[in-house]
Amino acid sequence: MKKLIFSAIIASALTSAAFAQNKQVTVDQVVKAEQNFDNIVQKKGMKAGFLAVADYEGIVFKPQPVKITEFYGSIDKQPGKLIAEPKFARISANGDLGFTAGPYVYQNGKTDDDKVFGQYVSIWRLDTENKWKLLINVGMPHPEPEGEMQTDFKEPDLSKQKAASKDPFAGKNIIVGTDNLLNKALATYPALAAYKEFLSPEAHFYFPGFEPIVGPDKIMKFLDNEGVSISAETINAGRSSSADLAYSYGKARIKKGNIVNNYNYVRIWEIGADHKWNLLVEIFSTVE
Repeated sequence: MKKLIFSAIIASALTSAAFAQNKQVTVDQVVKAEQNFDNIVQKKGMKAGFLAVADYEGIVFKPQPVKITEFYGSIDKQPGKLIAEPKFARISANGDLGFTAGPYVYQNGKTDDDKVFGQYVSIWRLDTENKWKLLINVGMPHPEPEGEMQTDFKEPDLSKQKAASKDPFAGKNIIVGTDNLLNKALATYPALAAYKEFLSPEAHFYFPGFEPIVGPDKIMKFLDNEGVSISAETINAGRSSSADLAYSYGKARIKKGNIVNNYNYVRIWEIGADHKWNLLVEIFSTVE
């Protein structure tokens, strides 16, 4: 019996090693997927661009979550010109999930006064044909930026590569639980205290009307200065097969003084060295 168990352990280790050696993954793969998408948008327009890269489960917020294929398949054409540039990107060790974020400019006219500036987040998923498909796209307007956003493309830790779990719902349930935990903290404590326990050292916080806030210290200062309270509810989530990158999205209500506004939120999570899920990105999109 001991020999059988030992043989099984060795076989499993060899399988994992072979997987790690054979899978070549770089962050440039997801960056190129975004750039290809943006090129299609420039040449053929937003409708053609979104439909060309849409995941079969892919969503946009118009303002409620709706399938990309459903929304863009039902309109004749979306006016205006959209230019986006990836500046922040990560990819999972297994190369099946990634995201890019960066500034965008939307113009529906001929003058500079017609320009709308903002920040986007795109989450990409590799399909069964090894093609990158757009799973989530969300944007947030803010004033014209004073400076250029720094580029931050980080390579994955390939030592985290592993075979996918046999339980397709296990990863999702873990992220739903993590997302719910943050939402419960937001309902129980001030936003400053709630976020402090979850933020990644490289966290990005995209809040409507403000340029991107980067780093836990700046995010904490922003929350303290704004004095907002946030309540949120999880809708859905997912995780990479290598269990190192994940996403969640849901509904949020943000209160400042006597003013309350409704938002969609999208969060991106990364696993820390302590095996704790940390919040890497959060973006809020206004529900008008």
